[in-house]
Amino acid sequence: MLNIVTKTFNELTIQELYSILQLRSEVFVVEQDCVYQDIDGKDQKALHVIGFKADKIVAYTRIFKPGLYFKEASIGRVVVAENQRKHKYGFAIMKASIAAIKEYYGEETIKISAQCYLKKFYNSLGFKEIGEEYLEDGIPHIGMLKN
Repeated sequence: MLNIVTKTFNELTIQELYSILQLRSEVFVVEQDCVYQDIDGKDQKALHVIGFKADKIVAYTRIFKPGLYFKEASIGRVVVAENQRKHKYGFAIMKASIAAIKEYYGEETIKISAQCYLKKFYNSLGFKEIGEEYLEDGIPHIGMLKN
């Protein structure tokens, strides 16, 4: 069972922040073999949606109010630990993130920059492709919008 909480940057404990950065690095840098600057100075402005399983962070996103990342509200750094993906925690953390955007920002329109291989996953959550595919840090991405 996934226990999902939403916190501001200042509400994160040092251990939680370390675990989040470790998980993001494990997946986005090591697993995806992509050298990029994960610590981008935007975490302080985001709300952090964290999925705990037995007190260990196994799923995570960060969300932004409109105007901070895109013109619309947005969700980024969507990540689930590799050994936990079989439990469909990606859906749980995304549904919680969509709900948090509505709760905290009063917004329904959400824009994301999605890795292309995850289009069907995001389609199933109500996101539709917008624009052309593009490379971000060497990985094919596409803009997606949910209204």
